[in-house]
Amino acid sequence: MDSGQLTWAIVATAMVLFMTPGLAFFYGGLVKAKSVISMMMMSVGTMALVGVLWVLVGRGMSVVDHPDDFSGNPFSDFLAVNDTNESLLSSLFAASFAIITVALISGAVADRAKFGAWMLFAGAFAVLAYFPISAWVWGGGWIAKLGESMGLPPVIDYAGGLAVEITSGSAALALALVLGKRVNFGRGIHQPHNVPLTLIGFGILFFGWFGFNAGAEAFGDMSKVGLICMNTFVAGAAGSLGWMLIERIKDGKATSVGAASGAVAGLVAITPSCANLTPSFAILLGLIAGIACAYAIELKFALGFDDSLDVVGIHLVGGLVGMTFLGFFATDTGWVFTGDPGQLIVQVIAALSVLAYSFLAALLIGSIIEKTMGFRASTEAEIAGIDTVVHGELGYALDED
Repeated sequence: MDSGQLTWAIVATAMVLFMTPGLAFFYGGLVKAKSVISMMMMSVGTMALVGVLWVLVGRGMSVVDHPDDFSGNPFSDFLAVNDTNESLLSSLFAASFAIITVALISGAVADRAKFGAWMLFAGAFAVLAYFPISAWVWGGGWIAKLGESMGLPPVIDYAGGLAVEITSGSAALALALVLGKRVNFGRGIHQPHNVPLTLIGFGILFFGWFGFNAGAEAFGDMSKVGLICMNTFVAGAAGSLGWMLIERIKDGKATSVGAASGAVAGLVAITPSCANLTPSFAILLGLIAGIACAYAIELKFALGFDDSLDVVGIHLVGGLVGMTFLGFFATDTGWVFTGDPGQLIVQVIAALSVLAYSFLAALLIGSIIEKTMGFRASTEAEIAGIDTVVHGELGYALDED
């Protein structure tokens, strides 16, 4: 690794780590004022817990047939003082993905989850779900080998459509079912309390996504870094346009939260495909994702589950759109270019497998926590605002008396 790649590896890793505080801002502005501390603390707590768990056991669990210096020693990464710069940075870069994947799930249970129960869930889900899925996708596991085993092209998931987006979105659905609906759940009842805070978070997320998608190039040959950055930008921009268009058609007004959510939808969709599309197809993907996710967030009202901050509608649906789109339009291997549906077949198998595993893991872990220590805060605490009840703090202490 030359000095330029080393510098980019450090910067990209910091950018992805910065996305988790950005997510805290994004989510924090969307909840009610008396829950903002609780919402942001779930991201902060996840950053601390999953980061430590990655160092202790995650790195070893996320590689299939890992080298002997990891075998049988869960503390190997912590003790690996002789590791190279590249090895340590690669591990930290991967840790940042584990952190934000778990933090994303918290948006589904906003306004009503106990912090201690969330932390227990975050740790268990990271170990039992994210670390194994990461091994399947990026660590030489069965998804990485699926195409070869079937005589088809390899599964494409450059930066996390499977391991991050579908994993977090399907887990969010499971956890929303476990905790049930918020008090007075209904269309238009729960409005964002601080839109500027959400937009600050969106800006941080968009900035960090360039490290998220293009950071892995630091550990390769950097040959696609320009393409990845361009695709990341145009997909996010097109997603914002698509969402605002649907808002204008449906409601007569385009909103700032909608513009930000559409951009996130486009970024989610381009995550698996950023290195395997031309920019024109990245724009098309962003538009489709923005439109699809704008409609998908309405599913919670039609189907009766309370995904507070639309993790399912944006991350699960956006991830599925991005993975499926590759089956048709992936450069050199997509069905449109080859006349062969092989790429689509492996993409769909991988996506549905990760969806099912992550959903069942989250459902099991969440149900056990709910039936033992209790996952959901009391109705009284939810109505009063769980910031003071759970954390003893106020997000906005406007009256000194």
